[in-house]
Amino acid sequence: MQVQTYLNIAQIILGIVLITLILFEVQSSGLGGVFGGSQTGMVRKRRGAELLLFRLTIGTSVLFFLVAIISILVVG
Repeated sequence: MQVQTYLNIAQIILGIVLITLILFEVQSSGLGGVFGGSQTGMVRKRRGAELLLFRLTIGTSVLFFLVAIISILVVG
């Protein structure tokens, strides 16, 4: 298989993981936050599992965009 095929598979997997992590973040903050019903004026500190979930989401999104950029460079 070509490198492009591996990059496409990695991007699909990272996309699914990213969607799942974002859904877990929304669920942990309550569904009111999705529709604007949360306390937006108050700054909250993330702790424990919520902080881990936040960091995993950021790391996965960075990996997703890196794989997308590498994929563009390999094709072009």
